[in-house]
Amino acid sequence: MLNKTLSVWFLVAQLLLALPAQARDNMACLDKQGRELPVINEQVLKWKASTPNQFQDRARIKGVIRDVYPNRNGHYHFNALIGPNEKDTLEVVYNISFGEVDNIVPGLSVEACGDYITSNAPTQVYQPSPDGAIIHWIHRSPNPRRHHHGYMKINDILYGQGPGHR
Repeated sequence: MLNKTLSVWFLVAQLLLALPAQARDNMACLDKQGRELPVINEQVLKWKASTPNQFQDRARIKGVIRDVYPNRNGHYHFNALIGPNEKDTLEVVYNISFGEVDNIVPGLSVEACGDYITSNAPTQVYQPSPDGAIIHWIHRSPNPRRHHHGYMKINDILYGQGPGHR
């Protein structure tokens, strides 16, 4: 029953994500070499399953918010279902200092561009993600020479881009 419910949610998410974007801006998501990055949900799920703890790369994902976690250390935390199976999730971590986000609830569509990190074991600083992997730095970079910009859209509303944006 749970797998059928998740499959239905995934199909609904795919239909929602196929609709024309209503975002105010057309953000580019760049990889480490500065090339535009398409949505790579399948690659992210492969990294989550096969890379060592703390592996990092750039990612762009689309999915549906499934669970919302408590805010910690000035960050919103929630997970996104990005594949057809119940464990095809990724924790999304958004720094609140880049702007408040309207009501984050399960069922909303999410697109995020930022840094992927495999997080399946504790480090000296961080506990592992409940999802085994995260995407963070999903906001404008204060220093684009050192770090690419990221972004987050919830239901096609862009967040974390500075003045004039949420």
